[in-house]
Amino acid sequence: MENLTLDLQLKTLPQEPGVYQYYDVDGQLIYIGKAKNIKKRVSSYFTKTHENGKTRVLVKKIVTIKHIVVETEKDALLLENNLIKKYQPRYNVLLKDDKSYPWICIKKERFPRVFSTRRVFKDGSEYFGPYTSMKTVHTLLDLIKGLYQLRTCNYNLSEEKIESGKYKVCLEYHLGNCKGPCESLQKEEAYNQYISAIREILKGNFKDSLSQFKTQMKLLAEDMHFEDAQRIKEKIEVLENYQAKSTIVNPKISNVDVFSIMSDEGYAYVNFLQLSYGSIIRSHTLEIKKKLDETDKQLLELAITEIRQRFNSNSTEIYVPFKVELGKDLKVSIPKLGDKKRILDLSLRNAKYYRIERFKQAKIVDPDRHANRIMAQMKLDLRLSEEPRQIECFDNSNIQGTHPVAACVVFKNGKPSKRDYRHFNIKTVVGPDDFASMEEVVYRRYKRLLDEEQSLPQLIIIDGGKGQLSSALKSLDALNLRHKIAIIGIAKRLEELFYPDDPIPLYLDKKSETLKIIQQLRNEAHRFGIEHHRNRRSKSALTTELETIPGIGEQTVVALMKQFKSVKRIAEADQKDLERVVGNSRAKKIKAYYKTK
Repeated sequence: MENLTLDLQLKTLPQEPGVYQYYDVDGQLIYIGKAKNIKKRVSSYFTKTHENGKTRVLVKKIVTIKHIVVETEKDALLLENNLIKKYQPRYNVLLKDDKSYPWICIKKERFPRVFSTRRVFKDGSEYFGPYTSMKTVHTLLDLIKGLYQLRTCNYNLSEEKIESGKYKVCLEYHLGNCKGPCESLQKEEAYNQYISAIREILKGNFKDSLSQFKTQMKLLAEDMHFEDAQRIKEKIEVLENYQAKSTIVNPKISNVDVFSIMSDEGYAYVNFLQLSYGSIIRSHTLEIKKKLDETDKQLLELAITEIRQRFNSNSTEIYVPFKVELGKDLKVSIPKLGDKKRILDLSLRNAKYYRIERFKQAKIVDPDRHANRIMAQMKLDLRLSEEPRQIECFDNSNIQGTHPVAACVVFKNGKPSKRDYRHFNIKTVVGPDDFASMEEVVYRRYKRLLDEEQSLPQLIIIDGGKGQLSSALKSLDALNLRHKIAIIGIAKRLEELFYPDDPIPLYLDKKSETLKIIQQLRNEAHRFGIEHHRNRRSKSALTTELETIPGIGEQTVVALMKQFKSVKRIAEADQKDLERVVGNSRAKKIKAYYKTK
């Protein structure tokens, strides 16, 4: 991507929350920023006039733009913080470690304390967060304190010291904020039940605690303590709206490499996330051009080895979506649930967005490569014997049983070829019979192509189910084309694809490019057919209205419509205006006709 122009990079950025990174001509990271919408935010740097001189200098130096997609704005804020601390780009504010985001710690000790901290230690304690607002931390700790009487002292409450009577209860006990475990007035089992409930609150499971809060609020209101009840209510609202989990950071996930893979017929895309003590510090996506029919497993093993060497990774554990063979020294985990799975999903999401960007860029820069990839994918998805370089789709337009018409649209290399579109007026079928109409137009279309020795399509798509497909097949049989052109039918309701002599329909992934092209063909055929049907009805209405006037022929009607644009204007026109177009005699006839209506 480094060789792409800035304009092309900007066009293909995702409209998702995340972090963007600017690099200069030497490949140096010069700025990191966060955004609710990456494309909108980054584009603003190049469309606005910046008053700040440093910003103007920054924009001039930008050569390459990279990004990491995340779930929410909060995740983007946290990730931006981690990356700035790691790389300290020249144009970013320098972040000191003592300005880290706050956590809530459940200390690993007998009768654990619960408190806020900005430092995370590998001491076996549990850390929840990080939180982007200290107000949220205080709210949570106040809520916990209001529900559970926990100690705040830093005594070593070992069993021996308590039994020896070393400690005495303090003011917190007398205020009712602590139950006095230091004098063995509260048992460890009861205290640990508090901790279990607090742990659930911090994980985001507030059901039991909210129930207790609501009971407490009700009792306060019944005792006429309305101010206290209101404070509890406000805390409940904060707690109900709060999301405790972050997909970006979990301190238990330390010194881990995360890999995911997306692939198609020609290329594979492997995303790498590097986590250092729970924080994402690097994201990189490697594009691999396939040479043979390599499996995702083979490609992922190759990519992991390459990426770890390139970035000098010494992580002893990796997360991957499926089993890979990388030797005994490396622990391979395949996450299924929880924070580890969310990190893996985030990696896969970045691989997907990278792939989408490359598709968009290839479409602009190298349309032939884009078309080749689409054709190869369609051949595979639709089980064809050759790539469908020319696809033709048929649709009947038989609205209210009048003016039956049909349309044939043509796509070449996955794109509409409008000059090859054809309309058909149904000639041999009496009344509304879609099956017979389809049989007629398919026969007429390919009889003509054969007679004129024009190229035949590789794929025919019939807009309809089994009945329409069977009708089209009769015409191909009559022309001896049955096994020379692939043909399928698409049913509208469930997007089922029907094949000749196969009772079981094919269902494509709703997001697949193959299905999208088929839907585009079907919709275009429907639009083209409706347009022709509307024109025929309009022409018929004109004929009925004007050509029934004695002495008024088709050429007169055309002349009048060119001048007045509608039948209504013709009917309301002055005789002199009519005379200027069709002469005195015909003008009198037209005026006389509309006077008698």
